[in-house]
Amino acid sequence: MKRLKINTWTGILDIVNCVLFAASWFVVFGAALSSGSGAADSSGTFFYVMAWIGVILNIIALLQSRRHGISLVGSVLGIIGSALFGVTAAMAFPAMVVLIVAAVFIMLQHPSKSYLQSHNSNLNNQ
Repeated sequence: MKRLKINTWTGILDIVNCVLFAASWFVVFGAALSSGSGAADSSGTFFYVMAWIGVILNIIALLQSRRHGISLVGSVLGIIGSALFGVTAAMAFPAMVVLIVAAVFIMLQHPSKSYLQSHNSNLNNQ
């Protein structure tokens, strides 16, 4: 089974986003307390952009994994985890938990059950 580089990079981005989402609490609260001129809004934008980049990259990884018969669990969890934070930063903790699990599954790159069933049936028919 071929290992996809997109899955490896997506798993790495999921881990990076976990760290960023944890840091986002301190950055946004620090900016809000230090100045009331919208600094928290502008610093929060970076974290939202990273979350939506994660959604897009996980969608690309999902499509590539599907094409190559790799399990989709990690990509689906990555989409959910990134979207949780992308919708609202209040969901940062659940997003981090889901992204950690997603990174593990996406880096494993196991073949999907449907791929294994079709491959085994082809072998049995020969």
